[in-house]
Amino acid sequence: MSVVDILLGKPLATSDERAEQIGVSAGIPIFGLDALSSAAYGPEAALTLLIPLGAAGVAYILPVSVSIIVLLTIVYFSYRQTIAAYPGGGGSYTVASENLGTFPGLLAGAALMIDYVLTAAVGISAGVGALVSAVPQLQPHTLGICLAILLVVTIVNLRGVREAGVAFMIPTYAFLGSLLLAILIGVTKTVLAAGHPVPVVAPPVPAAPGAAATVMSAWLLMQVFSNGCTAMTGVEAVSNGVRAFREPTMRNAQRTLTVIIGLLAVLLLGIAYLVRVYGIQATDPGLPGYQSVLSLLVAAVAGRGIFYYFTIGSVLVILSLSANTAFADFPRLCKAVSHDGFLPHSFGFRGRRLVYSQGIYVLAVLTGILLTVFGGVTDRLIPLFAIGAFLAFTLSQAGMVGHWRRVKGRGWVQSMLLNGLGAVATGVTLVVVLVAKFVEGAWISVLLIGGIMFTMIWVRRHYDEVAKEIQHSAPLQVENMGPPIVIVPIQAWTSISERAMQFALTLSPEVHALHIGTDEETNDLQDNWKRLVEDPVAQAGGRPPNLVSLPSPYRLIIMPILQYVLETEAQNPGRQIAVIVPELVERHWYHYPLHNQRAELLKAFLLVKGSRNIVLINVPWYISA
Repeated sequence: MSVVDILLGKPLATSDERAEQIGVSAGIPIFGLDALSSAAYGPEAALTLLIPLGAAGVAYILPVSVSIIVLLTIVYFSYRQTIAAYPGGGGSYTVASENLGTFPGLLAGAALMIDYVLTAAVGISAGVGALVSAVPQLQPHTLGICLAILLVVTIVNLRGVREAGVAFMIPTYAFLGSLLLAILIGVTKTVLAAGHPVPVVAPPVPAAPGAAATVMSAWLLMQVFSNGCTAMTGVEAVSNGVRAFREPTMRNAQRTLTVIIGLLAVLLLGIAYLVRVYGIQATDPGLPGYQSVLSLLVAAVAGRGIFYYFTIGSVLVILSLSANTAFADFPRLCKAVSHDGFLPHSFGFRGRRLVYSQGIYVLAVLTGILLTVFGGVTDRLIPLFAIGAFLAFTLSQAGMVGHWRRVKGRGWVQSMLLNGLGAVATGVTLVVVLVAKFVEGAWISVLLIGGIMFTMIWVRRHYDEVAKEIQHSAPLQVENMGPPIVIVPIQAWTSISERAMQFALTLSPEVHALHIGTDEETNDLQDNWKRLVEDPVAQAGGRPPNLVSLPSPYRLIIMPILQYVLETEAQNPGRQIAVIVPELVERHWYHYPLHNQRAELLKAFLLVKGSRNIVLINVPWYISA
């Protein structure tokens, strides 16, 4: 078994696809990690902006969270309809493209791509950041830990959908179980204490509200809402990956979406309620003594015992692994876009484990670049999450309105109204987020989305031009076909040269052996050329090859060969020029640096500088040593 088989698993046949499909229990960790893990940083992102208001700011978190849950519910019902209408995978790109047109579809696709890259980078960074805050000695190794987790997530996803679900199932359910139990304990204590529970570990004393913050409370509230909306990222994941579910595909996808949204709503509402009744205020991440909101909440509810450390540990793990949702959906999105010709076709090819490997590789590289640029600390990117997500939400729901108007069918009016409500709600939220976060970096997302759209349009234009150029329906033309002029570069007379010359003589009687070298090498080859080549060919009744010797006073090899080929083509318009390149092929990787790679360079230059009349032929010689 090779190292690749150990890391990525043995290749799967296309017929094994059914065995790779998943059910609800595996679908939750695969498609729900992003959404569920946002409960760990969404409320905190909102509470952090309320720090200047002191204790008075905590009162705002519950109504803000309720408004987010209402919006989440609208989006949930809309995406249930999307899954039913597009059982083959109806992500925002597909829905917008089919019902609104190419430009809205590309806009949705670009927005989701930005969202997935940010999700992967910030998720890993948030998990490692929480780990470093618990173990400060690890701070110098922040970037290294981030990249190591990225590598693990990448390898697990390259092993296939089913194995990814199994691998992330235990940490996902440990996170959900511990956090739900903490909420249950906190709510129970609150009820028994008539709404005034006594914290086991008292949270920090809230600061007094600032006057400036009170004046700016309306603007601040809008910013708090936009930060809290980061908790809704990843909601569209299930609709993108419907085909990953086993039969009944649509029902399993809808059930998975229901469970994910239900759990997320409970987590958001429970955290917001307990934060309010326990008077927990966010601490500034940039100051000494920082603790996350969840850390303060669990300590207040259950103390700092085994349960506390288990819960916080599961939060750290799930935050780090939340990038898995991006790795599950980004390749599928790229596949859909490439199918329409707006991305390289290679994004649509499945790898050894029936996953779209190139999308996984690209996401891993982009995430690694982001983590490296920011040194593994990407907190400033969190507010940008909601831009791509809500833009995709809005276009998807607007597309579904067009879908129902076009298809109609049973209950289409009610469905259209529901999707219309979803489009309006998410559209208004998008405007709020854009206004609130534009100066903080939302403008960067706008520019990136525009840049990605421009690139996709350029790719499609290129494919269209190539298709137009190579389109051909006429019968095969066989008139005026003659043998090519064959050019064989030769360094010295060896078994490799002999084989290349033998093949050249089968193609054409007009063969030029081209030698570039020093005077000593050239004289030796010229002195023996008649005996080694010309006489045997003449005796066989053939036309002897012509030896062309070109001096190279500056010891250049590749450029004189290239120049000779181009001059030969110019002197023989309409003739095919066949360049035969003899090449050593090493059987072991460690032999590669022991031999010069002129053949590779020559082929590269010929492909770049050549034309349709120049044909490149490789004659390999496999080394047995």
